[in-house]
Amino acid sequence: MKNPLISLTLAALLTSQLTGCMGQMGLSAMLTKGNLSAVDNRYGRAGLFVLLSPVYGLTATADLFIFNSIEFWTGTNPITKRSPAVVDMPVEAIFKVNSHLNKELTTAPLPEVKLTNATMEATDEETLVMTLTFDDGSQQQMSGHKRGEQVDFYLDNEFIARVSVDELASYSSPAKA
Repeated sequence: MKNPLISLTLAALLTSQLTGCMGQMGLSAMLTKGNLSAVDNRYGRAGLFVLLSPVYGLTATADLFIFNSIEFWTGTNPITKRSPAVVDMPVEAIFKVNSHLNKELTTAPLPEVKLTNATMEATDEETLVMTLTFDDGSQQQMSGHKRGEQVDFYLDNEFIARVSVDELASYSSPAKA
């Protein structure tokens, strides 16, 4: 009688726990944010990651088997307090990808940039120009040119991205809680 009870308990535990493996990974995200906030260079962050690797393993395990399962069953992550659960959201709400982005802007590492001032000016009804000033005194101009239902973005007169007006509106609207 003892064997069937153990088997049934184990099956129920595995069934309930393995359903919630996809979620916000709130505890792991908190640890990652702490790592990124503690040190301000890539080598220090990588070193801290190596030192904290056992903690990353524990937080990921806790997220996978406890907190993401709670998120799955209740619809709210107990760490982040955000809902709906990741498994209930359309992929477009999780990943906002601009398919028209210049591919050169997607590679890392990007050079460290210290912006000190930015001014905006509407040159006409369809064009907005932003002048960016950096701590070394150099400047760049970013402009957006509306053409119908599309906005083309340029950096120093070089095309970098095209975005629909609707897509821009979705970026500027606050995230739903």
